[in-house]
Amino acid sequence: MSDIRKAAILLTALPEEEAAGIMGRLDEKQVEQVSIEIARLNSVTADLQEQVILEFAESNPGAAGTDAGGIDRAKSLVQKALGKNASDTIDNIRHSFESVPFSFLRNIDSQNILTYIIDEHPQTIALILSHLPAAAGAEILSGLSNDRQLQVVQRISGMGQTSPEIIEEVERGLEKRMANVMSQSYENTGGVSAVAEMLNVSDRATERALLENLSQEDPNLVEEIRRLMFVFEDLIKLNDKEIQTLLKNVENSKWALALKGASPELKEKVFSNMSQRAGEMLKEEMEYSGAVKLSLVEATQQEIVDVVRSLEDSGDLEINASGEEEQLVE
Repeated sequence: MSDIRKAAILLTALPEEEAAGIMGRLDEKQVEQVSIEIARLNSVTADLQEQVILEFAESNPGAAGTDAGGIDRAKSLVQKALGKNASDTIDNIRHSFESVPFSFLRNIDSQNILTYIIDEHPQTIALILSHLPAAAGAEILSGLSNDRQLQVVQRISGMGQTSPEIIEEVERGLEKRMANVMSQSYENTGGVSAVAEMLNVSDRATERALLENLSQEDPNLVEEIRRLMFVFEDLIKLNDKEIQTLLKNVENSKWALALKGASPELKEKVFSNMSQRAGEMLKEEMEYSGAVKLSLVEATQQEIVDVVRSLEDSGDLEINASGEEEQLVE
């Protein structure tokens, strides 16, 4: 993987203001090169992002840092990094990105692309896949029959230089056929997350009754809803007494992992409810453990959320996910 691509992945992992601040230290040519690569990043797997971040952390001790890439992300970073001098660089990025063959496919779901090319000649499919990001190409390839997979892979392997006229002809034909897909806008509606959001703002009696009834039909769905209703960062909504109750029920080693991925506000909330010595020991343990996998941090955070739910069920905690003050009556 090139250094430019690593830089692009690292920058998309950072908050936009921080990424723009780093880019502001580069010269215009470097900004342009990195921004073009960011524009080409349709999505980055968590493992790849983690690999790049850890590699950077190891070579830069003390440095800190999933947003996806894309042309809009690249333009935004350039605008913030170069200010009034950004227009020429943005034009160059747009021209470079849009001149890449089959670039119009980068924002289209792989399954949609597969539907349109599955009956094409293996040579045509090979030409298209060779111009797509590896992840998208792999998804499309997996949707082909075994025989067709073999034919396509053989053609990609033996592919050399291809006439620009042929590429343009195939690209133009596919773009015309997929015009409807490209013009459609899809929105995610409903789903488990929608249920969780509604229950978060429902009164407690409605929430409990619904979940209790639903648990008799589909306990797994109830567990999924409850996990989405209260996430680790929501701990900041607990009061000091509730945080102290939680601290008594969770080992320090788990806090040391879970807080690595927490906001500064939540960290301060936890530390402020510990004794000075306990807080110092926890901070030392967090520093000593060094870089850890994001998946391990998230799993530990979920364990603590499960403890919160258990304490809620026993009546030791009262979760108010909406953060609103509940009305009191005499």
